[in-house]
Amino acid sequence: MTEKKLYDIIKTLLRTEKATIAEGLRKYLFLVAYGANKIQIRKAVEEIYGVKVEAVNTRISAGKLRRVRHQPGYEPDQKKALVTLKEGNKIETT
Repeated sequence: MTEKKLYDIIKTLLRTEKATIAEGLRKYLFLVAYGANKIQIRKAVEEIYGVKVEAVNTRISAGKLRRVRHQPGYEPDQKKALVTLKEGNKIETT
């Protein structure tokens, strides 16, 4: 895959309290493109970070209702991927 295509699939590494705890278990949480499937996510993580992936679990977070100038509106839905790395692999986070 091309460099641009990889970064279109993997948007960002999410940094939450739960995600930080999961890093000790070799699990990392990513915000990914809504249309990306598990195979594409696995290949993108392996190529970008140079690690071996054991499993990919995905979930879709529904967008929340927000008000803008007294008008109702919705945030867009987001897709998140929990990626488990094989033994001995680690992603350096700062």
